Amino acid sequence: MSEVQVTINGRDYLVGCDDGQEAHVGRLGRYVDQKVGGLVKSVGQIGDARLLVMASLVIADELAETDQALSEMKAETGGAAPSRTQQAEEAAMATALDGLAARLEAIAEALERD
Repeated sequence: MSEVQVTINGRDYLVGCDDGQEAHVGRLGRYVDQKVGGLVKSVGQIGDARLLVMASLVIADELAETDQALSEMKAETGGAAPSRTQQAEEAAMATALDGLAARLEAIAEALERD
């Protein structure tokens, strides 16, 4: 198991990940940091835990919109089965998002304890 340092809202976090996933986790961390940064610009520094919860909700909303768009595309194509490449990409995205959600929850819990 590897560890990656991600910086969110100016704070560094050491996050565990599977070997070979370091770059991917780093990208996810930068994505979350961008979402938190946008929230800071609009609502200010309201605490790390609240910002992470809000960022999680924004990301969950994006995921829901993407899922809705995918469902609509499937309906438009008569429910045609996605290609193996599409299935693999969807599975990878779902796994990455599940991992990100778990990491965000762990970070939020750690922040609440501090």
